[in-house]
Amino acid sequence: MNKTQKTEEIGKIKAQFDGSIAAVLLDFKGLNVGTVTALRRAFKKQGIEYKVVKNTVIRHALKDSAYVGAVGKLGGGGARTSHVSLQGMTGVAWCKEDPSLAAKVIVDFKKDTANKADKLKVKAGLLGGQVRDGAWVEAEMSKLPGLKEVQAQLLATIMAPAQNVVAIINAPGQNLAYALDALKRKLEGGGEGA
Repeated sequence: MNKTQKTEEIGKIKAQFDGSIAAVLLDFKGLNVGTVTALRRAFKKQGIEYKVVKNTVIRHALKDSAYVGAVGKLGGGGARTSHVSLQGMTGVAWCKEDPSLAAKVIVDFKKDTANKADKLKVKAGLLGGQVRDGAWVEAEMSKLPGLKEVQAQLLATIMAPAQNVVAIINAPGQNLAYALDALKRKLEGGGEGA
């Protein structure tokens, strides 16, 4: 790959990170082709983009981002150091709309494939400008409410005051109707006894 191609690749990966609200870095070393293919399908089914990316490309793509903590030093002469998540083989799952979706897919995939996905390791999660470790991604990020759940909660919160106003406006009319009905029953009951 020449320098122009590397620059283009770094630009594409940077655009993926910039266009995502979260990303999960995976180590798939030791998985067979069938398991990796099934994982790719699970991601695709949920609208998550997944790609195997060279660690140096990720480091260059993230060097001017909020995730600079994952980059380490980009010094020359072999003196490079980087976050533990950028060592070994790395697959990246980018979440465009729902920050917890990739983590949920991974946790479900590991449960569904049992022994086949034992070697699948979550290296790190990139969320809200922070680099989180793999254990946090599986334990916490996967339990965050999804986009649709948050939208439903927000809608319920927005609608609650309007529903209360409608109930308050309707209350006097309902109370008047109950009072008139009670008066009617009293007069009808009182007229029969007289």
